[in-house]
Amino acid sequence: MFVEKDEGLYRRFLSLAVVLVLQNVVTLSVNLADNMMLGAYSETALAGVAAVNQIQFVYQQLLHALGDGVVIVGSQYWGKNQTAPMKRLASAAMRFGLVLSIALFAVVSLIPYRVMGIFTRDSGIIAEGARYLNIIRFTYLFFAVTQILLATLRSVETVKIAFKLSVLTLFVNCGINYVLINGHFGAPEMGVKGAAIGTLAARILECIVLLLYISKRERKLNLKWRDYLAWDRILTGDYLKVTIPMLTVQGLWGVNTALQTVILGHMTANAIAANSVASTLFLMVKSMAVGSAAATSVMIGKAVGSGDRDRAVSYARSLQRIFVLIGIVSGTLLFFIRIPVLSLYDLSAETREMANTFLIILSVVCVGMSYQMPTNNGIIRGGGNPMFVVKMDLISIWLIVIPVSLFMAFVVKASPVVVVCCLNADQIFKVVPAFLEVRYGNWMRKLTRD
Repeated sequence: MFVEKDEGLYRRFLSLAVVLVLQNVVTLSVNLADNMMLGAYSETALAGVAAVNQIQFVYQQLLHALGDGVVIVGSQYWGKNQTAPMKRLASAAMRFGLVLSIALFAVVSLIPYRVMGIFTRDSGIIAEGARYLNIIRFTYLFFAVTQILLATLRSVETVKIAFKLSVLTLFVNCGINYVLINGHFGAPEMGVKGAAIGTLAARILECIVLLLYISKRERKLNLKWRDYLAWDRILTGDYLKVTIPMLTVQGLWGVNTALQTVILGHMTANAIAANSVASTLFLMVKSMAVGSAAATSVMIGKAVGSGDRDRAVSYARSLQRIFVLIGIVSGTLLFFIRIPVLSLYDLSAETREMANTFLIILSVVCVGMSYQMPTNNGIIRGGGNPMFVVKMDLISIWLIVIPVSLFMAFVVKASPVVVVCCLNADQIFKVVPAFLEVRYGNWMRKLTRD
């Protein structure tokens, strides 16, 4: 039986995870900077942008699913040193990503105010959100191209470029935001429009730089423009068998997160701003779990693809210990940084107190989430069993959490704090099933063709 020394395994894991964590942190720092600058400008503007960002979040989750499909199937081919099928996988994913971006652009262009009305009844928040949406919709195409390309590179363990692009995006976005939101250096004061222009400029530059990198420096896959004209029906079918369950999971999870804003937005306007502040900081800390899941998926997929089941089992058991430690560190970190970060916002006393309470709740949630997310999305999905994650999410979120949260919000009329507890209770239902599936389940399944 294969056994790899923990030191070697942890070194390989950290070499991937640290870069992916940093990339995710820097990417989310853009949202945090937007929140802080807009929070200082206007709480109504902050709430409007927070509502629009829920649309972006659902879209982002769907793109992540398309990219993760490339990583899961592609990393198994990478384990067998077969790059030709990986190029055809990348082509299929890119086509689906572009279709998704065009569809979303069309919807928000045709009915922007109806879309905003889903999240709140406050006319001021709807107006600010619509101004932001009118510009931010042009980022969708560039974002799709970038995310699919980065996922393709991740499948061959190329991750540093993603971090560098995130740093570039952060500086460009923050710089333009500073100039245009409040009108510094003689520029016009544009508010939410200034924030949207900053994000659009950053997304365009990010996409251009990545395309130049792939055309000039990428050598593992040696991707060319013509590779994206190829279409392999059989391989696309294999890709969709893995990706459709993930699209279901990621899409439903994105909708679940957006529903949190919908529910809170129909309770009190303060809750939208408080939830935006708390969830943005939570997502920053959550980056440790997200990076761990991405790194684990590549490692497990590569081991399964090479036919070394003993290696995959050894990885899974050792990495689960890391996930527990990550959870404890993440929860503790979120608890202690919440006060200093909240002090950077210009919020009303009621909104600040609500955000503080939300963050205390999320500090506890972070512990369980940091174990179950990389176990489910890294080990189980990376091993080739995405349907387990689909079934677990459907039961825990849509049969338990959402119905209970809606009942507490609109029938019992509980406080936003109680509703936030209910909305995040799915973490309770996911930890034990994830552990049992890795320990006793059939999570290792070969997805590639010889």
